[in-house]
Amino acid sequence: MGTGSPSGTRLGWSPRQKPGHGRSSVRPWSKTSVRLRGDSGLPSGASGRKQCATNTIYSGDGVLLTSTQDVVDRWAEYFEDLLNPTDTSSSEEAESGDFGLASQISGAEVTEVVKKLLCGKAPGVDEIRPEFLKALDVVGLCWLTRLCNIAWTSGAVPLDWQTGVVVPLFKKGDRRVCSNYRGITLLSLPGKVYSGVLERRVRRIVEPQIQEEQCGFRPGRGTLDQLYTLRGILEGAWEFAQPVYMCFVDLEKAFDRVPRGALWGVLREYGVPGPLIRAVRSLYDRCQSLVRIAGSKSGSFPVRVGLRQGCPLSQILFITFMDRISRCSQGVEGICFGGLRIRSLLFADDVLLLAYQNVIFSCRWSGSQPSLKQLG
Repeated sequence: MGTGSPSGTRLGWSPRQKPGHGRSSVRPWSKTSVRLRGDSGLPSGASGRKQCATNTIYSGDGVLLTSTQDVVDRWAEYFEDLLNPTDTSSSEEAESGDFGLASQISGAEVTEVVKKLLCGKAPGVDEIRPEFLKALDVVGLCWLTRLCNIAWTSGAVPLDWQTGVVVPLFKKGDRRVCSNYRGITLLSLPGKVYSGVLERRVRRIVEPQIQEEQCGFRPGRGTLDQLYTLRGILEGAWEFAQPVYMCFVDLEKAFDRVPRGALWGVLREYGVPGPLIRAVRSLYDRCQSLVRIAGSKSGSFPVRVGLRQGCPLSQILFITFMDRISRCSQGVEGICFGGLRIRSLLFADDVLLLAYQNVIFSCRWSGSQPSLKQLG
């Protein structure tokens, strides 16, 4: 069958053409670009999931809003109140000014972070997708490294890197009630590359100092480790007829309530150098968010408290902050297991306190409250 026959055309074949003649090979990419731009408003894997599809929403006073602008403004108002709790300190500590010479960001660091980006993820406010960064050649990676070094040396990052796009996803209940949704935050991918480089530098310093009781957001550790330890403790206590008292502590929205001023002080205590702290702070100096729903975007609003959702840095910053709280609240012997004293088991913000006597919990919790209030 000839490739130019009608049958061949129906099967998807086309005549061979010389380079530079006939259809341009760029045309399929233009169609792909249009298709990517068309669905860029959806978060990764959002198709088929419970999304915010309602065009009406209740206001804070219970009035049903129907116009697109009113709905978008209501979502912005809701998330601004949610992400800026009034009962948490938002004061910033003054910078120490110790910004001596520090090593520049290398191309190898940037390349390693780019390789670990997951394809198919939704873009941030700049609409740059991970596939675009993973397709960069050596020259492109050099320019990205140069951009990261400008941010490193200047202590300032583009506003797009500090802006999060909040997309409401429906959970359950009445679709017209904002509290029945949870928001996911989409961040700029180049900004996440820069954050990923900083995360590796911070983790190398603080990871060896974090207590063994913490298994959240740490490589090679997980909930199974904590369950194994707890089961061993209970089996040993059962064997020797020793009562064990457990207190499960749930810190409400702990991730969103971390006071940043106290966090910078904790990083200094753990030996993080000034230039690295300044680089981390640059991502929070003008931190803001906007809401995207049904193709419409709200105006931006500041986010003054808490850690950034979806940022590679947030996990190591959070467990470092939790480790500081755990150390401040120690004052009870805890449980003896395998020659070790175990006072608590932690997985991120999930805390389990252990003791041989029930009265010890009241003493320890009383000792923990000043530390929690002092650190926010």
